[in-house]
Amino acid sequence: MPEQQKSDLMLPDEIIMTKIYLIREQKVMLDSDLAELYGVETRRLNEQVKRNISRFPKDFMFQLSEVEFENLKSQFATSNWGGRRKLPNVFTEHGVLMLSSVLNSKRAIKVNIQIMRIFTRIREMLTNNLSIKLEIEEIKKKLANQDKNIELVFNYLDELIEKHDNPQPRRSIGYKRNRED
Repeated sequence: MPEQQKSDLMLPDEIIMTKIYLIREQKVMLDSDLAELYGVETRRLNEQVKRNISRFPKDFMFQLSEVEFENLKSQFATSNWGGRRKLPNVFTEHGVLMLSSVLNSKRAIKVNIQIMRIFTRIREMLTNNLSIKLEIEEIKKKLANQDKNIELVFNYLDELIEKHDNPQPRRSIGYKRNRED
């Protein structure tokens, strides 16, 4: 394969990452964005999904509500989704993976592999952030305990200093002689 065609298939990861949205607490991609990445019309992508609807349960794909779609469009200064007749479908990570089997083209497979790697990287970043947060919380707890221990040590030192400044008379020990001798 010539170098130019090879580079045409690989997209910068940043472009794909900007097309991943968080909707209903899930990372999803719009049907129109996926169609663009796969090099097919959105209509064709959705036709293939309808023909293979049993492969796309609700946790793989769902249709946006009017409110969700309006919120999504409002995030951008200019909308590139004008003229849509139907609300867009969005695909979760598993749905995107399933798309490569219904859009059986070399480009779809290559783009899908790249998308899966990006989803994996995002998941790893979130996991790393979570473990860092847990470590920070553990350090905070240790510091709080150390603060309490240091305060306790200072309280003991204060008591010792008080006892040293106000000594109680000591009783003599040992053999006592009579003074008359």
